[in-house]
Amino acid sequence: MVATGALVAFVVAALASLFMAWAIGAGSSGSTPFAPAVGANAISVMRAGFIVGVLGFGGAVLQGANVTNAVGNELVGGISLTAPAAVVALLIAAVLVALGVFAGYPIATAFTVTGAVVGVGLAMGGVPAWEKYQQIAALWVLTPFVGGSAAYATARGLRAERISEVWAVPALAGVVGVLVANMEFAAFAGPGESASLARLAAEELVVTVGVGSETLWFVVSMLAVGVAAAAVVGRWVTLDMAAGQRRFLLVLGGLVAFSAGGSQVGLAIGPLVPLLDVVTVPLPALLVGGGLGLLVGSWTGAPRMIKALAQDYSSLGPRRSIAAMIPSFAIAQTAVALGVPVSFNEIIVSAIIGSGYAASGAGVSGRKMLYTVLAWVGSLVLAFTLGYGGFILVSTGLSG
Repeated sequence: MVATGALVAFVVAALASLFMAWAIGAGSSGSTPFAPAVGANAISVMRAGFIVGVLGFGGAVLQGANVTNAVGNELVGGISLTAPAAVVALLIAAVLVALGVFAGYPIATAFTVTGAVVGVGLAMGGVPAWEKYQQIAALWVLTPFVGGSAAYATARGLRAERISEVWAVPALAGVVGVLVANMEFAAFAGPGESASLARLAAEELVVTVGVGSETLWFVVSMLAVGVAAAAVVGRWVTLDMAAGQRRFLLVLGGLVAFSAGGSQVGLAIGPLVPLLDVVTVPLPALLVGGGLGLLVGSWTGAPRMIKALAQDYSSLGPRRSIAAMIPSFAIAQTAVALGVPVSFNEIIVSAIIGSGYAASGAGVSGRKMLYTVLAWVGSLVLAFTLGYGGFILVSTGLSG
């Protein structure tokens, strides 16, 4: 039987988690996936907010377990977060993200949540998880360079006169198809595991066909999805190049929105995971609740940030928007597979800037870039400081 006090504490922490999910949906996961598509006039702001909410919910339920467990159990060693600690961490992170939403600046959600959770964890007497921090820092530092460079190179290739878009765009679609085949779904595997579509298909083919190894069928499955994607997009661009590019861009936006849900839901509900030992709530139920919070946030608050990203950072056409979205999708799925909290603002903004520079920096605001980087770094430091100090104040008040 769960004690009344423990149940009340869990409910308060869950409400803080829902607030955090709303803030993420309104800011990071809700605004960034379709910002390039809106900038390319492929979809309206309000319709983008609606679709990203639905797809983000799906990603949260099907892919959210990896990052959720990492945020809840792997950021600080030696302790488990208590309900007061979870409430402090979530409220601090949510308030910072919400301030960014209303101020029009994309605060890096992963930075604020990670900083706040580590802050309260160390204040509780935990020890730093240095190995996990190195993994997180490597992805955070590499993301702007890898994403921006890949977007720049792709945009330059699409703009090159010697490369026909009739072949280039389908080829890129084939690459995206291979990435889709390798998407990891925690919901389709056992506890603590995940499986990709290509891997599941390979396992089934080994049993059904009875010829060849799992590795062989894995490669065949990946290539089949890639070829199919290239063929579909090739048909689109052959019939109408502009319309085909816009359709491909919307597909990319949908994939990034789905990936955002799979990654960002863990930032909202991860601090609740240690509490599941006290209050028996299955993780899938938490994922559904967090996904609903993201959905509501996307519908009610994301349009403002979508407009800010689409107009303030770079005025992208369809080609440069496609160039921005492909590396964004790849980085997002890498983070989901590794169970590393990552900022979608950092991913998308870096890619937008990279693709913008492919046209001699057209539409890229250097001042806005500087403010954004300062906001990212400042949010991490501020969240850690407030988390550490806030938990000490709260624990002192509770003990007094």
